[in-house]
Amino acid sequence: MAVSSTALAAEFDQHRSRLIGLGYRLTGRIADAEDAVQDAWFRLASTDRADIRDLSAWLTTVVSRLCLDRMRSAAVQREQYVGPWLPEPLVTSLDDDPGDIVADQDDLRMAALRVLHELTPDQRLAFVLHDSFDVPFAEIADVLGCSVVAARQHASRARRAMADADPPPRVPLPEQQRVLEEFLAAVASKDIDAVARALHPAIAVYGDSGGKARTARRPVVGVDKVARFIVGLMQKYDDGLVASLRPVLVNGDLGVVLPGTPDIAGRVFTLSIIDGRAATLFDVVNPDKLTRIPW
Repeated sequence: MAVSSTALAAEFDQHRSRLIGLGYRLTGRIADAEDAVQDAWFRLASTDRADIRDLSAWLTTVVSRLCLDRMRSAAVQREQYVGPWLPEPLVTSLDDDPGDIVADQDDLRMAALRVLHELTPDQRLAFVLHDSFDVPFAEIADVLGCSVVAARQHASRARRAMADADPPPRVPLPEQQRVLEEFLAAVASKDIDAVARALHPAIAVYGDSGGKARTARRPVVGVDKVARFIVGLMQKYDDGLVASLRPVLVNGDLGVVLPGTPDIAGRVFTLSIIDGRAATLFDVVNPDKLTRIPW
């Protein structure tokens, strides 16, 4: 019996959030994830539903293949990317439900995604599909066009790289709020020593501008260098603009939206925390990645 288009669309919508979450993990861009999911819908609509035994697995495979093409193309483009590359931040207000894509997903924290996107496309796909979506290696091998042994090796190397990088785990939101408030108070003072006291000894800043706005073009590492970088950056903003910054959730963690001016780019930043102090700062100012921000 043929499935009506309305029933098929309703069935597909049950998988949409999961598929967008998959696409975002793989590509780092919501638009790319949405395009892949939309293309998967078109393919489903032109396929006999009776020929699909497991719709979830079928859609996962289709979206993965579509994203893999984008990932391999993007890997070449990133070789010419100016400065560090960070995923598009997923920003929601503190009062809003972050949604199914982000809620309680530790692997979507910026600290984890930064490391994930330093992997090769094949390693990233094998790791995400197997460790986050429980896809068997035989199916992963089919997507990658390799042997099952090679698919396992891709996932194993990715797992080892993630473990070696050891991104800080998420801390409870009340502690995040305390650390963020202390950090912002130090930043507002524009005092290098005050900022330094708010930073963990392992502090590093990753700024993503794509060469289209001003931030650090290389990771800034070390308390003194980071404190001076932050104070120098804040001195470019007048006090009124600094006062307009807005706490938000960024990929489920606390962060800040700082509106820009015609002369200064708006930015989104979030942080990871170790031992009650800011340990990594992620500063996204590439305007191409901030088109969804409600300034």
